[in-house]
Amino acid sequence: MATDKKATKAGTEQVSLTRGVINKKKRTKFGIKLKKGDNVLVISGKDKGKSGSILSIFPKKNRAVVKGINIVKKHQKPDKKSGGGIIEKELPVNLSNLSIISAKDGKRTKIGYKFENNKKIRFEKKTGEIIKNV
Repeated sequence: MATDKKATKAGTEQVSLTRGVINKKKRTKFGIKLKKGDNVLVISGKDKGKSGSILSIFPKKNRAVVKGINIVKKHQKPDKKSGGGIIEKELPVNLSNLSIISAKDGKRTKIGYKFENNKKIRFEKKTGEIIKNV
């Protein structure tokens, strides 16, 4: 089987085989420090300056859905379960555009990890307070 590699946009690599094409996604190098339920601030994009809590995270896509952020209107076709119409829904935002908000002063902060009683816990680097998992 002969293979030819060529780079494409969005960090994917296409490997052409004689029988077909296989897409290989490049994995992110670092772990995700944000968790579901964290209060975050949008630091870039159309919703810059807005804040909300994380509803869900997609680690392989490096994205998260945040309440009240990146809202779009979808034209829903009616079906047996519900009527149609224009609905508003949140779409995922890239994790690089989000920053956690400090519970103490409400400003942006970074997240660090430390071990206490053989458990890995998150803490705010600005204030040193432990971040509670919601």
